[in-house]
Amino acid sequence: MLALEISDLRKTYASGLEALKGIDLEVEEGDFFALLGPNGAGKSTCIGIISGLVNKSGGMVRIFGHSIDDDFLAARCLLGSVPQEFNFNQFEPVQEIVINQGGYYGVPARIAREKAERYLKQLGLWQHRREQARRLSGGMKRRLMIARALIHEPRLLILDEPTAGVDIELRRSMWDFLEQINERGTTIILTTHYLEEAERMCRNVAIIDEGSIIQHGSMRALLRQLNSETFVLYLREPIRQLPSLDGFDNIEILDPQSIEVEVPDRLSINDLIRELEGRRIVVERMRNKVNRLEELFVKMTTKPDRERLA
Repeated sequence: MLALEISDLRKTYASGLEALKGIDLEVEEGDFFALLGPNGAGKSTCIGIISGLVNKSGGMVRIFGHSIDDDFLAARCLLGSVPQEFNFNQFEPVQEIVINQGGYYGVPARIAREKAERYLKQLGLWQHRREQARRLSGGMKRRLMIARALIHEPRLLILDEPTAGVDIELRRSMWDFLEQINERGTTIILTTHYLEEAERMCRNVAIIDEGSIIQHGSMRALLRQLNSETFVLYLREPIRQLPSLDGFDNIEILDPQSIEVEVPDRLSINDLIRELEGRRIVVERMRNKVNRLEELFVKMTTKPDRERLA
């Protein structure tokens, strides 16, 4: 079953800006889906329409088969949304923010209180439950937004930049929590500029640019489009000149004990290590120069590259 079905979705603002140019999108139930795009690409407009905050100019949106035009209340009750901006009462206690949200969806107070306790504990906020929200750190406010969105147990959760401004330790704990609720059956749509988290968690992806979907498919198939991968290698001993390696043409010395090598898709990093060992060059450690998804994203959303890909 489709958790989200979008067909020919269009939005033109009064200023004449055509934010969405007839996009089509499908998200399967149970998926962890990435909706990516540069600033101004149309992501927020799309999410606003799905959430009922923006009026569309044309097209169709269904959430688990319920049209947002003909059956808005049923569709909205199946959806939880975490926007970029904090939009709760900053002077209200943390626990009450979550409980009161349940009331908007008809969740009885007793049940809402039980669920609020469960989610606040899972998200590490229980000890702050009586504090005013304004006293929370930015990362804690992000987690509060997630707890609030989950109080009515939506089948589809949309997360718009949920880890923006969050330190890496907290970001990883949020990843773990989101993976857990996805495993329990919640469909998740994620927008993020941290492309490593999209690559790590999401099974399918759509890239939107200038109001159009330019890529839609599995993350694995998308990453296979890369023709090469670049590594930075840190060497045990310094080298004075570039080594000549069979099959590896793009090599650069960064400093005497580190080199950058582009590995074409027909070869592997193991082939590279063997070539270096054959020349008595020992690699102590290495890293990818850039995130693979980031590299593709830049190519696809840079206009000259897009024209070449087309």
